[in-house]
Amino acid sequence: MAGKTIKQIYSRRIVALVTKVFGPKSVEFAAAGWSFTYFFCILGSYYMLRPVREAMAVASGPETIPYLFVGTFVTMLIATPLFGWVASRYPRKQFLPWIYYFFIINILIFWALFTYAVDRNLSYVWLGRVFFIWVSVFNLYVVSVFWSFMADIYTRGQVRRLFGMISAGGSIGAVIGGITTRMLVVDIGFQNLFPFAAGLLLIGIYCIAQLRTWLEAQPQQSKPETAVSNKPLGGSPFAGITNVFQSRYFIAMAIASAIASLLGTALYMFTAVLVEDAITNADERTQFFSDINIATNALAMLGQLVIVKQVVARFGIGITLSLLPIVSVIGFAVLALEPTLAVVAILTVVRRALGFGLTKPTSDMLYSVVTTEEKYKAKNFIDTVLYRTGDVIGTWAVRFMVAAVGLSGTSIIMVPFACIWGGIALWLGREYKQRDTIVRTDA
Repeated sequence: MAGKTIKQIYSRRIVALVTKVFGPKSVEFAAAGWSFTYFFCILGSYYMLRPVREAMAVASGPETIPYLFVGTFVTMLIATPLFGWVASRYPRKQFLPWIYYFFIINILIFWALFTYAVDRNLSYVWLGRVFFIWVSVFNLYVVSVFWSFMADIYTRGQVRRLFGMISAGGSIGAVIGGITTRMLVVDIGFQNLFPFAAGLLLIGIYCIAQLRTWLEAQPQQSKPETAVSNKPLGGSPFAGITNVFQSRYFIAMAIASAIASLLGTALYMFTAVLVEDAITNADERTQFFSDINIATNALAMLGQLVIVKQVVARFGIGITLSLLPIVSVIGFAVLALEPTLAVVAILTVVRRALGFGLTKPTSDMLYSVVTTEEKYKAKNFIDTVLYRTGDVIGTWAVRFMVAAVGLSGTSIIMVPFACIWGGIALWLGREYKQRDTIVRTDA
């Protein structure tokens, strides 16, 4: 009996420690675990494919990157109203799995096409360009839908406690996906990574089912309209667009997203230019980009598991969101003085690690104080069309700037944009706090 009591005491202490460090309470362990696994699968799949995308971009030629982003943008313009139409007419518990089944079929089609080209020693430059555009759409949609689902099933308190840990699941998946690509790509060929990526998405669909089962078993929900509802979202397929441009809150998010995209695009194009000269083999380029992804996500995982919950709790969302702009100011100033591949790679790793480790889970918390329709439609519009709008503008702008003033001059131009981004982040933090107070009062 005494042994049992001691065991119970230790069990309670372990649960308390897990809650304090990682966030989930004992009653949330199952849901947090399935969410963690779900995001693990999503980013594990993507980071098997992402290095292939980067290698295809380099093979296509750095001068074609702006055109690839234009193609991505046009595809987004077509896909966004289609997504809005589906979301308006079908329940979330139906259309969420459909989205992932659609992308699984796409992956298998690309596997067949690339295998055919490689086995017959055919050129696949144009197929690689199509694949680049497809992956650029794929990653934004699967991640955006994931976070919409998370904001839908968890309360605001759970969001602040759990999103860091859930994000870490994605980073771990990204690390393992990147390591898998690095280990296998030279031996089996890039095209044979595709079935592994498709298999991970299938597991993600199973996680969705488990989360719905958990949610249905809960006695009460603070949000009556959740992802297990049999009702569609309703409204217009274009509601995401109108919701964004009618709200200062969403407009600020959109501007912040566009600036983040611009800075990221600048680094991306710097890398493509420098890698083209430094690394000539497609599989070795894939390994290089895998190394960047592995380092990025290993660092991001630490931030997501331990740091983000503590930083948000102590300093608030605004300060947390402003950290990446501050690092960007410093990083681009350094890059202006030393525009080399090594510096670009280090700055890319640091910015993306901080972005995934702190900024992304924190920015997704901003959607916990908006309506259910806005969580899916407005968020999807910002995360896809507007984000890629930033890419399109950024690639052409950076291309002209690099041609006119070089890498150093372009880096200097990026600094004031990062400063503006920091100011917007602080404003978003204040606005979130006001909205959260209003929601609590109304509740």
